[in-house]
Amino acid sequence: MWNGDAWLEKLYEEAIARHRRQAKVDLSNERRPKLKAALREAIGSFEPNPGFVPRLLERVECDGYVRERVELSATPELTFAAYVLLPKDAEGLLPGVLALHGHGYGSREIVGLLPDGSPDEGVPGIHQHFAVQLVKRGLAVIAPDVIGFGERKLLADLASKKETPSSCHKLSTQLMMLGKTLTGLRVTEALKAFNYLASRPDVDGSRIGTMGFSGGGLIGYVAAVMEARIKAVVLTGFTNTFKESIFAVNHCIDNYTPGLLEHAELPELISLIAPRPLFLESGERDPIFPVEGFRRASAQIEAFYEAAGAGGRVEADVFPGKHEIGGRKAYDWLKETLASL
Repeated sequence: MWNGDAWLEKLYEEAIARHRRQAKVDLSNERRPKLKAALREAIGSFEPNPGFVPRLLERVECDGYVRERVELSATPELTFAAYVLLPKDAEGLLPGVLALHGHGYGSREIVGLLPDGSPDEGVPGIHQHFAVQLVKRGLAVIAPDVIGFGERKLLADLASKKETPSSCHKLSTQLMMLGKTLTGLRVTEALKAFNYLASRPDVDGSRIGTMGFSGGGLIGYVAAVMEARIKAVVLTGFTNTFKESIFAVNHCIDNYTPGLLEHAELPELISLIAPRPLFLESGERDPIFPVEGFRRASAQIEAFYEAAGAGGRVEADVFPGKHEIGGRKAYDWLKETLASL
């Protein structure tokens, strides 16, 4: 085994075998809390910043909705901006969505703006301006800037003459050396955005879901596992098995959490969202989260939901497309699911 291929495969299969043995040992009401605790420990924790007062940065009238930008903070010495989209002329308290972008130029990419903040009048990219799609369906949407992208890249990357797509590598490696993870920081900030949205007087805090694309799907599923008040979840361009996605294809380092596979494969971790409704979406030609892995993971998640007494609460859609948002069913599913609560 000079090259290590068979050896790595053996390590993976041994880990899966341990999961199965442990699942047989654990009582059904024990394994899920243990996995949640393991996931929480694996991503690391961050000191809270409860004294920070949110600050309104701008308010812009748009076609059929209002776009606000607010400044928030989840941990001392670090702030971030989030766009809040609110439908005009809505009656009563609004259901809400935490919208989480993936790799790209930040939250502006999902709220219909170009990197400089001007309106994007062209054909939407892979994010499909999905926060706008949701607000036009009558949902209040918060879209936080995920650290490492756009304006939240590290200063050296912002100043570099070379176009640096993200600061994920430096953020990830330095946080891991400190016993933390970039996923942990991003989830901490996403949940601060969720709490801000839930606290608004125009939003019904009991009817908030999340939608995450690609790396935003990673943040979204972990946030939903950690926060039971997230009532419905859409994961697009993300759901797969570790083996068939981040082990099989070169991915950004922010996808890797040290020690996590010691506890469970990705489908079982995603299924910790149960019994809350879950919608899974993938492009049939997605090159980095391959569709066969998506189908396999979706079936496993449905089985875990059945075992948790939540059968029928998982839906999946494979649409004609690549690594992008489809949305042909997901947007309306999220709107209708939150409306039914």
